Amino acid sequence: MVDPRLQDLESLEAINQDEATRQIVLRMAGLARGGRLPGFIAAVDSDGDLDDETKETVLELARNESFLLVAEDYLLATRYLH
Repeated sequence: MVDPRLQDLESLEAINQDEATRQIVLRMAGLARGGRLPGFIAAVDSDGDLDDETKETVLELARNESFLLVAEDYLLATRYLH
């Protein structure tokens, strides 16, 4: 069995390697820190222009505030190492 922490690290590094995803996660983390994530979630949920897969992925991330904040810490800490 693989240690779940290693899977989390792999997920964080995958986000770090994709610039567009990295920026989205950092922006969502900023919204979370500012208490504005519920408004973002409502806007994404009601957006008819987003395809279902994209909407589902973004909403899954947005609803996991603790992951967003951990991801933000990781992404900012490793910014200069890459």
